[in-house]
Amino acid sequence: MIKCAECGYENMDGLDYCDGCGAKLAAAAAGGSSSAGSPAAPAAETNSETPPAPVAESAEAKPEGEGEGEAASTSEAPTGDLKKEPAEAPAADAAAAAPSAAPSMFKAKLSVVRGGRKGQEFPLEDGNNLIGRWDPETGSFPEVDLDADDPEAKISRKHALIRIDGGKITIEDIGSLNGTYVNRQPRLSPGSPAEIKSGDEVIIGKTFLKLVVDPIS
Repeated sequence: MIKCAECGYENMDGLDYCDGCGAKLAAAAAGGSSSAGSPAAPAAETNSETPPAPVAESAEAKPEGEGEGEAASTSEAPTGDLKKEPAEAPAADAAAAAPSAAPSMFKAKLSVVRGGRKGQEFPLEDGNNLIGRWDPETGSFPEVDLDADDPEAKISRKHALIRIDGGKITIEDIGSLNGTYVNRQPRLSPGSPAEIKSGDEVIIGKTFLKLVVDPIS
């Protein structure tokens, strides 16, 4: 019996062609031998591919080491940047401290002349000076506290703001109910500072105050 290598059909001896599939038995045998050899080739290929696997793992291990080196180098980068920033800080501090020396050429104060404790004085500081009344809810005291000079509560708790900056004195209404007036001129528009000088009269509610500026000798 001759077994066909293509379909497995068992043929009688002496036949050249398979009765099952028609394939030539001699060619099928030759094909079978060639196909039998072909699996060996993939086996050889798998064997040849198997050794590179550990090499690939070792190659992957190297980038991990290199990545750690890169991470270390990047971690050092911010420290370099941080070292540069403090170097600029003294310059900024010096620039901020420079204007503070200018307003020390004079001393300013508000003096009550009418509608309150006549002669009561309120020294003004460099920067912002809030004019108003003590707020019992927040416990805040304005620099110019007119609570004792305003029995009718005509002055808002946050009424106006006097600012001394660079030798210049301005007053600004900050949304008061009864307004702020300078030298009996029209009511100041809230949020619009007006420059004032020594001798000017400031009316807050029913309290009249006079700005006094004394030069420092």
